Amino acid sequence: MASDHYETLGISRQATPEEIQKAYRQMARKYHPDVNPSDTQAKQKFQQVQAAFDVLNDPQKRELYDRYGSAYESVGGGPGPRPGSASWTGSGGPQGFDINLEDLFGGGGGSPGGGFADLFKTFKQRGKRNPPTKGENIEHTLTVPFATAILGGEAEISLRRASGKAESIRVKIPAGIESGKKIRLRGKGEPSSGGGLAGDILIQIDVAPHPHFRRHGNRLDVRVPITLAEALGGAKIDVPTPHGTITLTVPPGTSSGSKLRAKGQGVKKTDGETGDLFAEVMIVVPKELSQADRQTLLDTLQHYAHNPRAELRW
Repeated sequence: MASDHYETLGISRQATPEEIQKAYRQMARKYHPDVNPSDTQAKQKFQQVQAAFDVLNDPQKRELYDRYGSAYESVGGGPGPRPGSASWTGSGGPQGFDINLEDLFGGGGGSPGGGFADLFKTFKQRGKRNPPTKGENIEHTLTVPFATAILGGEAEISLRRASGKAESIRVKIPAGIESGKKIRLRGKGEPSSGGGLAGDILIQIDVAPHPHFRRHGNRLDVRVPITLAEALGGAKIDVPTPHGTITLTVPPGTSSGSKLRAKGQGVKKTDGETGDLFAEVMIVVPKELSQADRQTLLDTLQHYAHNPRAELRW
């Protein structure tokens, strides 16, 4: 038990009677047994608060306490009657200071603290039990193919519950989902031991990489090889997309690294948001050129010789 009553109430030795009463209300409200029904330390603290207020609210006892400290009782300042239980209603409070539970929790007289008044009413309801707790959630990581993440589909997860039972569950994969996103299956987690709602299953998605396509938000990038003839003369080329094969036009004189844009052929999310596809062309020189053809091609290109790295700077 604290040796200093002022410390117990959290006030200075120069505190006024009004400050003492205000501090008492706050501390009693915080540590009242009805607010902390299973906390034995709070009950002890509440008793300390009551004892401190019994002394400091009485001018004569306070004067003796200030002069002699805890030994004041031996010089005639013994403790008077104190409320000792949560059922004390206050007509015999120290020095006529009537305190009851309704006062502490703001239940009457238009006093502040309506939230505590509601809390007090809740505790006064006899026989009311705590609401049942929700069951535990289950967390799971699922790797889905790149195409399934873009187009949506279904997957299956296998998990083992706390009871030891193994279970397989089908999961719907929304179109456009990205790595790191979670799918929540409500009510599919562990059951509640107290009759409450079952927990959820939280599935974190990990999207497998694609050998050719790359994703940046709703945008898809793909590298498309073209022949030297298609680059020089231009061509119509077929390019696969998640939504079907499309035809792109390669302008004459196209260089490697040029990007052809296909609007709306990227990721299409379930909310209607759509991205584009960018096809980066890569010129592939045929390996089976004969020496004569190779020389002819070189002789022709010599007429257009230039340094493509002339503007390259560090």
